Amino acid sequence: MNKAAADGFRMPAEWTPHERTWMAWPGPNPTFEDLDDLADARLAWAAVARAIRRFEPVTVVCGPGQSAHARTLLGDGIETVERDLDDAWMRDIGPTFLTNGRELAAVDWTFNGWGAQSWARWEHDAKIAAYVADLAGAVTTYTSKLVNEGGAIHVDGEGTVLLTETVQLGPERNPGWTKGQAEAEIHDRLGTRKAIWLPRGLTGDYPPYGFGTLGHVDIVAAFARPGVVVAHSQPDPAHPDHEVTNEVIGLLKAQTDARGRRLEVVEIPAPTVLEADGHWADYSYLNHYLCNGGVVLCSFDDPRDEIAAGIFRRLFPERTVTLVDARTIFAGGGGIHCITQQQPRI
Repeated sequence: MNKAAADGFRMPAEWTPHERTWMAWPGPNPTFEDLDDLADARLAWAAVARAIRRFEPVTVVCGPGQSAHARTLLGDGIETVERDLDDAWMRDIGPTFLTNGRELAAVDWTFNGWGAQSWARWEHDAKIAAYVADLAGAVTTYTSKLVNEGGAIHVDGEGTVLLTETVQLGPERNPGWTKGQAEAEIHDRLGTRKAIWLPRGLTGDYPPYGFGTLGHVDIVAAFARPGVVVAHSQPDPAHPDHEVTNEVIGLLKAQTDARGRRLEVVEIPAPTVLEADGHWADYSYLNHYLCNGGVVLCSFDDPRDEIAAGIFRRLFPERTVTLVDARTIFAGGGGIHCITQQQPRI
């Protein structure tokens, strides 16, 4: 099996220039069974798409016959295409794009509905990565036997990748895989050479709390630039994530990246709300999206929204920070980063 890294391809950091952003349109499924919930989700997805479109092109994959209605909410200037879909989380079902500086390639991970969860459907979503890679003009799509999703990885573009043990090493996804085997597969596909493993994700991302991913890294920690990581912090000891995030932050502060730099960790305090939709909230500003000249940041109608926005403005002074209400998206199991996938510019 060909290895992307051996062929000179790697996954660029999210802050490098994009050709466009890919998204998927919410349709009737177990995540949005209630028609009012589906209508709210479509408004939320459209708000994110419009915020990104200010900075770069956006293409939205819609289920058959859904493009016309989608365009009424998306507005002008956003392209739609149609393909069978199960759900609407393009970060996870879409390809992970790679470049060698001259050409575009992609990784098509094995997708099994976030660990074959009881509410998930993935007959069609398992085929979306190859479809999008083809539309984007990838010269090669590297398949992987590793069950993995785009929200479960975060790279610095210089050889380092963030992972969580309950995802790539979880029995729901990859029974029998050792840490060494998972690392080798990820490095072969992404062009990375050092993995930083976090023990787990946020409490609300696991059963029995709604539609979770079993620990995706992209609501816990992310690179802001080489050597600098932003990390979710839960200041309130009444929330179980207080202990979780203390452990993660301590671990990150003790780590070095692929180039040997000690990581600088910038803590982003969680919103003040502790519970949402009847369970521990996993609201996180970490689930942001970097686009050309912009940061699209989750907001929660919370006093800490502007605190988080201020931190991101200091981290990215050359970018415009746009706040978009993400509560409806989180009710479905993710955030702004989860519904977007960047295609790097060649």
